[in-house]
Amino acid sequence: MATLSILDETRRRRTFAIISHPDAGKTTLTEKLLLFSGAIQIAGSVKARKASRHATSDWMEIEKQRGISVASSVMQMLYRDHVVNLLDTPGHKDFSEDTYRVLTAVDSALMVIDAANGVEAQTRRLIEVCRQRDTPIITFVNKMDREVREPLDILDEVERELGMACVPMTWPVGHGKTFGGIMNLRTQAMTVFEAGSERRPQDFETIPLSDRATLLARFGHEYETAEQSMELAVGASPAWDHAAFLAGKQTPVFFGSGVNNFGVAEVLEALVDLAPSPGPRTSQLVAKGQTQLKEVRPDDAYFSGVVFKVQANMDANHRDRIAFVRMASGQYRPGMKLKVQRTGKELRPTSVVTFLSQRREAVDEAYAGDIIGFTTHGGVQLGDTITDGADLQFTGLPFFAPELFMTVILKNPLRTKQLQQGLAQLGEEGAIQVFRPQVGGPMLLGAVGQLQFEVVQHRLKAEYDADIRLESCQYTGARWITADTPAELRAFVDAYPQRMALDAANTLAFLCTSPYDVRLAQERFPKIHFHPLREHAGLALHTG
Repeated sequence: MATLSILDETRRRRTFAIISHPDAGKTTLTEKLLLFSGAIQIAGSVKARKASRHATSDWMEIEKQRGISVASSVMQMLYRDHVVNLLDTPGHKDFSEDTYRVLTAVDSALMVIDAANGVEAQTRRLIEVCRQRDTPIITFVNKMDREVREPLDILDEVERELGMACVPMTWPVGHGKTFGGIMNLRTQAMTVFEAGSERRPQDFETIPLSDRATLLARFGHEYETAEQSMELAVGASPAWDHAAFLAGKQTPVFFGSGVNNFGVAEVLEALVDLAPSPGPRTSQLVAKGQTQLKEVRPDDAYFSGVVFKVQANMDANHRDRIAFVRMASGQYRPGMKLKVQRTGKELRPTSVVTFLSQRREAVDEAYAGDIIGFTTHGGVQLGDTITDGADLQFTGLPFFAPELFMTVILKNPLRTKQLQQGLAQLGEEGAIQVFRPQVGGPMLLGAVGQLQFEVVQHRLKAEYDADIRLESCQYTGARWITADTPAELRAFVDAYPQRMALDAANTLAFLCTSPYDVRLAQERFPKIHFHPLREHAGLALHTG
């Protein structure tokens, strides 16, 4: 077989994230997609906190204890001669920052909705992120084997709440105890529901929709009702428009039951058939001291990628750190000379891997759209651009100013070195924001949500043997600061020495005890800029 070109390889890629409100069944659906693609042979159980098997994508000890996802996982699988890169994100709102960064690394998203609860708060937030980037979204309405809301009501709510036109691709016949299956509008056949978590796509019976007499005999009134509601839904929906889907204006909708492996195969088919392959990305080109915007195409010959996640201690035996890189262009081959654009230093990973949750495999080759992991011992941060020589910089990886702060008190002062190492690595990872007061004193942790503190406290003890106590402090916010001249910045720092702190990227921040602090400081120093959002170190902060 002839070797495929970079363009051909890129067109085979599908890179997407699964997003949902907590408990909508996202991690279970992730398992089933892996199962149906042949990437795993047995699905884990996420029902019980102490089950002997846990979801393949939930590898962290605290996730197994709580039965929730608190870290993003990356998995790669092959399906119908396509390379599918799946990113499972935390559903819990306290980890929305991690999810936001993951969404910068994908080309589409799979939204899971609990059919009983409809569109929930976290779903709305995540959809806003997707809409800002015009990310195409496929919708899966889960748990149809339970007592749930009417499908027409769910579609109406999705359209109203999320501002996207829904186009049904499958339609349920009944729900709960009367759930008979789904009508597939793409194949014009009904797939008959049977409960059970071990079934594969070929195990489900299908009946052509043209054989209406058989369907009426089998499912009676439920089938007639489903037919009528489906006709209403199709009549009220626009015709399928692939361009509108790619622009984030239409969402194809599928129904099923993830825990019973039902309706999952249809979603996997849609991901291959409908979801986009990697597209061009905008970067900043640095040449002769001038910065220009440059479009980086997936089939450009040079290697480029961006670090959207850093994870420490995925392998407890090796105490390593993995930088997750979303490739934007070119081809990766072992032994390539790569450099970190922020520092200009050569990147020398001890290994380069692809992922099946916590299982890793050495990379022989990778292309735009793929997620590869560089195992390092430092020198790489969130947002770093990696290239094989081209002087360009990708932007858009955000850090939000935290609203919750705690002071770190180490229980055993002899473990100071371990604490410093742990906080440095967890700060680089983005698991928490770490602030070092410039006048000395205990380290401060800043978080978007309370659960982040619990996870970091657990991980410091389990992974670094640093047992800490967290105490409340006076601060309620932070703003990163910049100035037009070094003299103005020095004057501001001198005026507020107790309020100055450096974060994990050594970026200067102003700590606030109330919203009035920023306003008063701004009036006193009008040439200082206060930023609620920053990109990673080395890039200009955005005002807001």
